[in-house]
Amino acid sequence: MTLSTLRKGQKGRVLGIATADQDLATKLREIGFSEGDEVEMITRGPFGQPLAVRLNRTLIALRGSEAAAVKIAHD
Repeated sequence: MTLSTLRKGQKGRVLGIATADQDLATKLREIGFSEGDEVEMITRGPFGQPLAVRLNRTLIALRGSEAAAVKIAHD
């Protein structure tokens, strides 16, 4: 399951970053995504993007393609 598939209010734990795009993987790690972190889908913009997610205690906006690279386990 990926972060992009969560619905509003759903939570999960980060399992890792899965993308062949090393620049994107680096960006997501620099933002703070790391294994075991708690994430929650807060809301989606018009037409499903951008996504607002809470990572631990920080609110972050992501594109759908960025969120699709974050593998999670649904809580």
